[in-house]
Amino acid sequence: MWDNIAYCGGKLTIEFARLSNGSIPASEFLTALEERWQARLLVLFQRLGDFGRIDNREQFKKVKGDIWEFKSFKIRMLCYYRPDKRVVVTHGFVKKEDRIPTRELLRAESIKREYESILAQAVEGGGGEQ
Repeated sequence: MWDNIAYCGGKLTIEFARLSNGSIPASEFLTALEERWQARLLVLFQRLGDFGRIDNREQFKKVKGDIWEFKSFKIRMLCYYRPDKRVVVTHGFVKKEDRIPTRELLRAESIKREYESILAQAVEGGGGEQ
């Protein structure tokens, strides 16, 4: 039930989006990384969760619209803020170009739409949140 929570901090909860097919793209990406990269990203999740922000733009920044990115060298994990003090990580990828590929931004927006739809249906159906 709570396998999509990455970190629950004093200011924010960092969670992974779960899709209608049950997959959790961000978690799958993170667990496939070497442990050193996992550790670096988890530190960023903890910092954002505990303090509500990461001041270093080399580690966390807004990329387009309401999509933000966690950054560790060439590894990126895209996310967005929810009004209920949650940050939802959509997916991750290894950046090979100077700019974030448009397909990755479109994927983040698609995952966000699907996840928000699932959450809305759960609330309407009385199922509460995941």
